[in-house]
Amino acid sequence: MTYEEILEKLRGLMKAASQEAIDWDTIADTAAIETLGFDSLTILDLIYDIQQAFDLEFDAEELIDVRTVGELATFLQERLA
Repeated sequence: MTYEEILEKLRGLMKAASQEAIDWDTIADTAAIETLGFDSLTILDLIYDIQQAFDLEFDAEELIDVRTVGELATFLQERLA
């Protein structure tokens, strides 16, 4: 799966999990995840959704240093490789 495919899939998952009215098609990979309407509960739901959608298992603690949508996409791309 390419970086762009992962990013597109992430945008869809984030749109479903976020409570903010955002034009998700325009979200750049440099966008900070914390600015996209996620609180501690919805971020946990998002992590679960990501694990299911990408058929991956990882601990939420592994994402401590992930701040942007692009960093999350890169993390997933490395896991899928």
